Amino acid sequence: MRVDIRRIIGGLFVVYGVIVTIAGITPSDADLEKAQGVTHQPVDRINLWTGLAMLVLGLLFLVRLKLRPAQAPADGPDPADG
Repeated sequence: MRVDIRRIIGGLFVVYGVIVTIAGITPSDADLEKAQGVTHQPVDRINLWTGLAMLVLGLLFLVRLKLRPAQAPADGPDPADG
């Protein structure tokens, strides 16, 4: 059985997207201190926007996998030939 790489890539993007989105929604004081006074407006939340983009990309991979599953090659060896 072959493994479709879209499942692995899509799953990883979804998992990491959730983690980065949560980090973007709830920044800690230490994260804000690392920013060294850079404004923390909603547009400036790079973790939030990156996490959401990763979620969308991962979901696109998984939806594409569902809509167009991989087909086995037709010219492979015949197992009945022995």
